[in-house]
Amino acid sequence: MFKKILFLIAILPSVVLAQHSIKGKFTPADQFKFAFLYQVTAETSIFVDNADIAEDGSFVFELKKTQAPGTYRIVYAQPQDEYNFDFLYNNEDIELTFDLEKGLDFTTSEENKLWVSYNNSMSLIGQSLNTFYSKNEKNGKDFKKIIDILKTTQSEFEKAAEGKLVLNFITASQPYIPEELIDAKTFTENAKKDYFKHINFGNPVLQNSNFLIEATLNYVFNFIDNEDQNVSYINNINAAVKAIGQNSKVKKILLEILWNQFAVEEVEPVANHIANAHLLPIAKADNDYTLVNDLTYFINASVGNIGKDFDIVIYDEEGKASVKKMHSLKEANNYLVLFWSTTCSHCLEEIPELHKLVKTLDKGQLKVIAIALDEDRYRWKDMTYDYPEFYHVFGEGKWDNPIGDNYNVKSTPSYFVLDKDKKIINKPYDFKAFESYFKALPKPKKELKKED
Repeated sequence: MFKKILFLIAILPSVVLAQHSIKGKFTPADQFKFAFLYQVTAETSIFVDNADIAEDGSFVFELKKTQAPGTYRIVYAQPQDEYNFDFLYNNEDIELTFDLEKGLDFTTSEENKLWVSYNNSMSLIGQSLNTFYSKNEKNGKDFKKIIDILKTTQSEFEKAAEGKLVLNFITASQPYIPEELIDAKTFTENAKKDYFKHINFGNPVLQNSNFLIEATLNYVFNFIDNEDQNVSYINNINAAVKAIGQNSKVKKILLEILWNQFAVEEVEPVANHIANAHLLPIAKADNDYTLVNDLTYFINASVGNIGKDFDIVIYDEEGKASVKKMHSLKEANNYLVLFWSTTCSHCLEEIPELHKLVKTLDKGQLKVIAIALDEDRYRWKDMTYDYPEFYHVFGEGKWDNPIGDNYNVKSTPSYFVLDKDKKIINKPYDFKAFESYFKALPKPKKELKKED
């Protein structure tokens, strides 16, 4: 009896400390230097552990017994937001392989195998439907066979996933299932109407994953009328916001991602709609002044808006200085607000070309206002003498400068073409783009007098 008690005591710690592991193998092994494990949450990713990679590309993460179920991410290179993959963990051992060409595969993990199998099955059914419609088929029996397979597949996977984490994702992914034969256009319209039917934006399991982000982006960017894309984007965004409902945290995250997508691509009408109609009120309510400023500066610098005013020190022929507002200038048909820096190599290549162009123009065609986002006032002053045709402004503080902020300047050189009323009419990428655009603008009908 005493020996049996000792035996139980001996094995007890191993039971109490039992843990699960995530084992993997990278291929080709020599292309991978590190592996970091993160737990995905709605707002960020929480670092869990890092693992050494053996010569054969294998690695192991030993998880604590208390490690929470959910979506996890392995990062294997920099930048982290590009080189990673997600998977589900729900108190089970996981074995996987990741090949740079073939992608991710699971050798052990009921949760992940089920999710991969579901997506593969639905993809095959989707291909069958696309083939049916692309051939302009109208056979009701053939259509019914495909739909019956779709119904059965969804139902069987939901049954197989009962009690598992993956059930949240499978039920949320249920596609539109028509009851009778319909044409392709009607199918697409109904699929769009039905898209968010099974997605619960309040589900914490979905929130702590990329699912809601990917689902929303797919909706916004896939259901598009190519003849009027911006209107389609705006309508889709409004529909997505309605589907998100009162889940304010999720709504803010998704809208920020969407806003960034359109802002980076300079699709200003859509980015500004997101800001004005949805995101700015949320940011203000949250006292998120950084986001409020980002949205406001982007709006300020958008084509169609009046460029923000600023002071210019202007010297007359006798060298007497006076301060004037940019909005008060009345000497040109167009103005170019150029942001540059004395240490910007591209600027130093393009500005001489711009100055040469200006010297060839008729009086009243264009006035350049060169704003140096800089820290070296003396170097800037010396360089301004090379460009006497420009008005010069020293943007002290470089990237921390109110003029640069109001024009949402993220890099130099940055070009803003304004009309005579100081409305922003174009934002060329570089000097060549400016030159092409400017040459196509109508010339002033009469010379404008330079103000006193």
